[in-house]
Amino acid sequence: MRVISFCAEGIEQAAGRGFYEWVESQDADVICIQDIRTQEHLLRDDMYFPSSYNVYFFDNPESTNGVAVYCRDLPKAIMTGLGFNDFDMEARYIQADFEQISFGSILAPEATADDEASIARKAQFFQQLHDHLAKIKNKRREFVICGNFRVAHQPRDVEKSDQHRDTIGFTDAERAWLDQMLIDLGYVDAFRAAISDDDEFTWWPSGTIDDDGWRVDYQIVSEGLRKTIEYGGILKSKSFSAHGPLTIDYDYEICPEDNMPRY
Repeated sequence: MRVISFCAEGIEQAAGRGFYEWVESQDADVICIQDIRTQEHLLRDDMYFPSSYNVYFFDNPESTNGVAVYCRDLPKAIMTGLGFNDFDMEARYIQADFEQISFGSILAPEATADDEASIARKAQFFQQLHDHLAKIKNKRREFVICGNFRVAHQPRDVEKSDQHRDTIGFTDAERAWLDQMLIDLGYVDAFRAAISDDDEFTWWPSGTIDDDGWRVDYQIVSEGLRKTIEYGGILKSKSFSAHGPLTIDYDYEICPEDNMPRY
């Protein structure tokens, strides 16, 4: 299966830059989009709802943030929100459930250096996310959680990392949140399971790859999928937003005919 995650920074803007034409050539099974910055009912063009996908949005009435998931196969259920206090509007989440695997599209809350309240809220969100991931860890299903976590994990995930040690998104405290997910809870950074190269980034704050790059977009997957990860890639040749789409290929069938997972 092929899964694509993309932080659009406005899905209409990304569409105008050719995102959906690119998607048509990718043969993806699941596409997770974050930061759509509009409402579903305002998207009138058919390109937002390709006939080969089942499309689900969890938008915001204020047309900010918002997430979506595109599924080639019909999911058994769709879940919106994580039930976190005060965060379901600010930090959006939508999940598509299949028989033995779930796909989530998540946008973490933003924090700024001059706003202590936003920093505290981001910390609270990641604590609640940790508790949620710990809770679902023992469920008899696999999880692929895609999104912009607004945190870079390791020095190699930030260009000129020595200059950004105390920058929001790369503080020791924030990096420790990912350590808890990937080390303490045993989830897997799918891209790093496939690609060990340095200088692999998904976000360029200025919107151009000539600027310092950060890797803040992830596919965080359950341990059972570790050995199925075959390929990881970040699109850099085309620009649909300041974030590059992240593609991961897995040796896994979402809907096998006999309802048994295929690794």
